[in-house]
Formats: sequence, structure tokens, C-alpha cells
Amino acid sequence: MSEQRTLIKWDLCNIKDKDLLNLIVCRKGGENTIKILECILQKPQNTNQLAKKLKLDYKTVAYHINIIEEHEYITAQTFQKRTYYYPSKKLFKSLKEYTLVKEYIKFKKQD
Repeated sequence: MSEQRTLIKWDLCNIKDKDLLNLIVCRKGGENTIKILECILQKPQNTNQLAKKLKLDYKTVAYHINIIEEHEYITAQTFQKRTYYYPSKKLFKSLKEYTLVKEYIKFKKQD
């Protein structure tokens, strides 16, 4: 297990998308950011749906959504007065690196 963790840490050094690292690894709320991105990758959702599904406070989800959107990993579209969030092209382009960062956070949490 520690050998795999060492490999992941080494691979993180090779990530080209430093914005992704800053968004997830360098912030205290990286785990919630991952949870939100995972849900949005499954299907587009609005803030209320995400809050209910993840059992998080609406304001917490809205806070993370704002940050993720500022980093351009999700895009928003409004339908019938509801705003739904979709994975952006930037996220799809960085999907392999995102998966690696997600695994790193998972191992880090086990420590």
C-alpha cells in the first residue's frame, strides 16, 4: 500500500494541470469538491439536488460550486429557473489527472 502511495505522490509531481491540484489538493475542502465533481460527472445536477444527494448543507455545496466554476471545471446552464451544472471541456481534458488526484486524496484520508 505505501508503495502505491509513493507512486501516486510521484505522479502528482508530473501533473500538468496545476489548477486542478490547487482546486483539490491545496484546499481544505478538496474532499467535498471531489464528491460534487463525481456527482456532476454522473449526470448534470443543480445545487439543491447535490446537497440532498451528498447530505451536505446547501450553502456548503453552493460555496464549492462557485469555486469549481471559477476554475472552469464545470459549466452552468439554466432551464426553467433552475441552474444545472455540467462537466466542462477542461474537466474532460484533465480526466486522467483528476482520477489520479482523487486516488491521492483517498489514500491521504486513510493515513
